[in-house]
Amino acid sequence: MTVIDVRKDPEALTLTLTARFDAPPEQVWQVWQDPRKLEQWWGPPTYPATVVDHDLAPGGAVTYFMTGPEGDKHHGWWRVRSVEAPHGLEFEDGFADDSGHPNPAMPTMTVRVRLTADDETGTVMTVESTLPTAEAMEQLVSMGMVEGISAAMGQIDALLTAGSAA
Repeated sequence: MTVIDVRKDPEALTLTLTARFDAPPEQVWQVWQDPRKLEQWWGPPTYPATVVDHDLAPGGAVTYFMTGPEGDKHHGWWRVRSVEAPHGLEFEDGFADDSGHPNPAMPTMTVRVRLTADDETGTVMTVESTLPTAEAMEQLVSMGMVEGISAAMGQIDALLTAGSAA
């Protein structure tokens, strides 16, 4: 399992996951930069993602949907705020309706990703999600957000291993 720490801070309204990978930041960055690689891990193993739009640049947007085991589709979107390849990005993340439009009934969050070199060839990835309210945090946690993103990030090691063999 790549996730080494999960911290929920109700006062700061943040949920932070930290993972370690045996690959340099430039290689780990590709799991965010390349939409086909993002599809292979953004979503728990039983809810694979399909990336529809992928403009990973400030002001850009990423839209996607995850398909559940029963064929159910769950849409989402990002509004990209900043990109510092290969060391990080920040985006607003939210749920969408079936046509891909933001769902105002669901909370959005700000996600900050940091990739830091660790040792000689490893990377520590920190993903900090900031939510608008304590109620929004509890809603998403009760929906399985922690387990879902932990399982999703657990798929990155195999993707990096496959990428280094290519």
